[in-house]
Amino acid sequence: MSYVLAKSKDSAIHEAGECGGAVTSIFKYLLDEGIVDGVIALRPGDDIYDGIPTLITDSEDLISTAGSYHCAPTMIGDIIQKYFIDKKVAFTVKPCDIRSVDELIKRHKIDPDNIYTIGLNCGGTVSPVTGRKMIELFYDVNPDDVVSEEIDKGQFIIELADGTEKGVKIHELEHEGFGRRTNCQRCDVKIPRKANIACGNWGSEDGWTFIEINDEKGQELISGAKSAGLIETKNPSEQAIEARLKVEGIMIKMAKKVQAAKFGDAGNMDAWNRCIGCYACRDICPICWCYKNCELNKSYFKDENNIPPSPIAFQGVRLSHMSFSCCDCGQCDDVCPMDIPVSLIFDKLQKKYCERTGYVAGVSDDIKPPLYSPEKTEL
Repeated sequence: MSYVLAKSKDSAIHEAGECGGAVTSIFKYLLDEGIVDGVIALRPGDDIYDGIPTLITDSEDLISTAGSYHCAPTMIGDIIQKYFIDKKVAFTVKPCDIRSVDELIKRHKIDPDNIYTIGLNCGGTVSPVTGRKMIELFYDVNPDDVVSEEIDKGQFIIELADGTEKGVKIHELEHEGFGRRTNCQRCDVKIPRKANIACGNWGSEDGWTFIEINDEKGQELISGAKSAGLIETKNPSEQAIEARLKVEGIMIKMAKKVQAAKFGDAGNMDAWNRCIGCYACRDICPICWCYKNCELNKSYFKDENNIPPSPIAFQGVRLSHMSFSCCDCGQCDDVCPMDIPVSLIFDKLQKKYCERTGYVAGVSDDIKPPLYSPEKTEL
C-alpha cells in the first residue's frame, strides 16, 4: 500500500472532475491503450439525482461522466456479473460495490483478471427522491436549480448555477429523517481497499485526488496513466495522510454509534409478517446470483393454502444462504414495497457471524467464508 496525489493534465477533464479529474484520466488511459473493452461509469440522466450506468468505449465520451453522484446508489457489481462477465472492463466502486464484487469473485461469477476497479471513498449516498425533498425543505431552493452536490466536512453541500453554495450538517438532516440512506449511516467501511486504487478528496489539496494504491494492478494504473502524459503526480505530506485517516476514523466512529443505536424493527417478527413474497429483495441483491434457478422457486416451497406465502421459508432460506455475505448495500430496502428493514436484519446477522468467525463479507482476505471453507470449526 502506498499513497500519491494525482490530477489530470487535460484542462477540460481537470475542470469537470470532482477533485482534479484523475479518475477520468485513468479511464482514458485504459481505453486509449486498448487495455479494456469499455468503462462502466455513471452519466447524468434528466438531472443530477439520476445517474445512469453507461458503457463508454470512446474515451472522448468520458468527460460526460466526470463528477460524483451521491444520489445514484447503483450497485455496479451486479451489472458486471450479469452483462460483462466475458469483457475486460474498468469501473468505479463504492466500498459496498467492491465488497459485492469480492464476494462474486469468490463464487466465480466475476473474473478478477478481466476487471480494473477504481475505488471511491464514500461517506454515504442519498435516495434520489429523498434528496429532492430534502433540498426543497432544508435549502429553500428548487432542486432543479442544483448543478452539483457533495458530501464534505460533515455537510451535504449543493452548488447552484450561479456558483453559490449551500451546506447543511449531515447529522441535522438525518435527525429529521433525511440525509444519507440508513444502511450508509451504519456502514463502517469507508475506503474501498479491495479496489486496485482508492480515490477521494480526504486529505487532498485543492484540485488534486488523494489515491491509495492497494495492489500491483493499481500501481500499473498510476504508472501507465502518468507515462501516457494523462496525469501528474506528487507525494502527499505526512499531514495529508494523517488528515485522511482522521476523516476515516471519525466516519467509522459515527457508524459504530448508529450500529449500536438503531435496531428497531429488525427484532420484531411483525416486520417479516409484512412480506408479500414479491422476491424483489432477492432479485436486486448483487450477491444472490442464482435467482434464475433459485431453490425458493421449487414446488415444495409453494403453499397454495397460504396466499401470500408464509415469509418464514422465503426469508429464512435467504438468511441462511446470504447473511454471512451481506455487504450492506441497502438495495433490498430500496425495493421492498412493504418497508421491511431487510438490510438491517441481514447486517445484524452478518455482524453476529463476524463475531464468531472473524469473517467480514467483501473485506476479509479468506477465499471463502468459514461456512464454505474446507476447514470447518465448531462455532
